[in-house]
Amino acid sequence: MSGLFAPRDNPSEPWFRIGRLEVTTVILVVLLAVASGLAWVVASALPGWLLYTPQAVADGEFWRLVTWPFANDLSIWTVITLALFWYFGTDLERLIGHTRMAWLLVGIWASLTAAYTLVALVAGSGPGLAGLDYVEFLVLLLWVAEYPRRPFFFGIPAWVIGVVLVGVRVLGMIAYRDGAGLMSLMLSLALVAMIARSVGLLGDYPWIPGRPQAGRPAAARAPRTSRASAREASRHATDRERLDALLDQINAKGLNSLSESQRRELMKLRERLRRQ
Repeated sequence: MSGLFAPRDNPSEPWFRIGRLEVTTVILVVLLAVASGLAWVVASALPGWLLYTPQAVADGEFWRLVTWPFANDLSIWTVITLALFWYFGTDLERLIGHTRMAWLLVGIWASLTAAYTLVALVAGSGPGLAGLDYVEFLVLLLWVAEYPRRPFFFGIPAWVIGVVLVGVRVLGMIAYRDGAGLMSLMLSLALVAMIARSVGLLGDYPWIPGRPQAGRPAAARAPRTSRASAREASRHATDRERLDALLDQINAKGLNSLSESQRRELMKLRERLRRQ
């Protein structure tokens, strides 16, 4: 068993391993979604039994509150959704660790469920919540908010892509007169932003309500002298020692205690050690 399960206090280690596959929080969700898609091949009516509508829950089908993210079939769009969720979710998980990523995904699920339910009670029930599409979309937007200037397709800054994606969704809802969907989206974005801030993301947006992780003001920046000393110390420390020091800082003070240069250094160290 000691070779299967990793220590829970080391965010650089997976939850467990299946052979050589390291199962992190994001990978676990992807595996469950793939399993639900394969189950659809055998039982094509399964997604209909897993999707969520307030009316179905009112009729006593309470499992739908939990199962709707896994109401997936198998199509090219499902594959694209899972690939995007894996790519951007894994990047965020490297920043905040497996436990906080799990809480973030639970918060996204709860936010979408709550927003859809509240709007449905006011405006009437819509087609329902089903699949990881909205979850993947919100994870992508969180990644964009965390790395707004990172080059995306054709070198376009990530924030431009984020604006375009949100704009396309909003304009589509306006075109189809989907007021309930638009209200659900806006409410979900607000709730998820507060949850993301509480697990250590969106530290550069102090106007977002909510308490930052570890109680440290999110907008605070590490002084330049500490950045310089950190860079100087890293020249004399081994990669493993420096990685351990950064992980200890995250565990003690939260992700927002890292400067931008320290975050970049953390990512480079992990990739370099992984290739060794």
